[in-house]
Amino acid sequence: MALNNLSFSNMKIGIVTLPLFTNYGGILQAFALQKALESLGHEPVTFTQDIKMYEPWWKLPAKWIKRCIFNSFSPHKTPVFAEYKFNRTADTVSQSTRQYIQKNIQTRHICSWEELKEKDYDALIVGSDQIWRPMYFKEIEQAYLKFAKNWTVRKIAYAASFGTDQWEYSPTCTQTCKNLLKLFNAVSVREKSGVTLCKEHMQRQATVVLDPTLLISREEYIKTLGLFAQKKAMGNLLLYILDETSDKKKAIEKLSEQYTPFCVNSKVDNLNCKLSERIQPPVEEWLKGFIDAEFVFTDSFHACVFSIIFNKPFLVYANQGRGLTRFTSFLSLLGLQDRLITQTSDMEGVLLKEINWEAVNKKVESLRAESLNFLKSNLQD
Repeated sequence: MALNNLSFSNMKIGIVTLPLFTNYGGILQAFALQKALESLGHEPVTFTQDIKMYEPWWKLPAKWIKRCIFNSFSPHKTPVFAEYKFNRTADTVSQSTRQYIQKNIQTRHICSWEELKEKDYDALIVGSDQIWRPMYFKEIEQAYLKFAKNWTVRKIAYAASFGTDQWEYSPTCTQTCKNLLKLFNAVSVREKSGVTLCKEHMQRQATVVLDPTLLISREEYIKTLGLFAQKKAMGNLLLYILDETSDKKKAIEKLSEQYTPFCVNSKVDNLNCKLSERIQPPVEEWLKGFIDAEFVFTDSFHACVFSIIFNKPFLVYANQGRGLTRFTSFLSLLGLQDRLITQTSDMEGVLLKEINWEAVNKKVESLRAESLNFLKSNLQD
């Protein structure tokens, strides 16, 4: 489906999503959703807030003591004053990704959800990514539009994700969010498991749609590269690993026999590293990595998605701690579930199989049309 002239109704749309910081997938899903909405004739804006690690002052001493005790016997040490270190360095580590956000995504910075006014918006959209996972979105009721509880605007969930097939809400939180979800005009989720969770715990029907990053073409991403379009990667095996393990290192060693590896991310989440090692490279450099790669090895959901967008052979190592159902649901839609491995020994048979990109692209195009139609039909007056 062409991304133009799909709708003639112009709506001012506010988008609630996870904080835009240094996560490439999170930034690009926000970019793509705005592009898709603009193609439908609307005016979207994404709400952003300051990125801070925050705890009430009276809780901090107990956390510091626990870290001291934990650090005394654990090889994985956490800075005792982690909140202060994170907050002091946040602007520096996000300097490059912030430039992409400022240049390509229309945002509205808010200090409080309550400062938003009904008169400024015709619709609100929640999504995407793990917006409905409490460990990632602390004010989880706001992810169900608590601040707009009494507003009469259209309310839509687009590709919202729980990140897991397990229910992580308390009984009280479940009831609150269930009541808020009743006020939505339409609900869609990113995973099949999300349909089940909505039905069993929220008594609400939901539709599966594509992650926003798949709503636009690879050409839309290439347009944003600027000078990075001329920069060539120093290898042909793109490695994007969020959580290193000894077995993943074995897999990389095996792949390195055939390819030359290169990385496009920093140690941004490791507060123990030097500040210079934590500065996240530009989003454009991350995207260019997929163009230059001949093969991709990752444990990231969105790196898996962009491997498909750019038609690059890939293996994705199951990252259970960050949510496994995201991978299984998405890859099964495209018949690519065999590209997901749980150990290095799973690699051998998969590497010998070629991906039928013509069939995959055709399926993506069909799912894209359905997903855009979900947005179009539910944003009509």
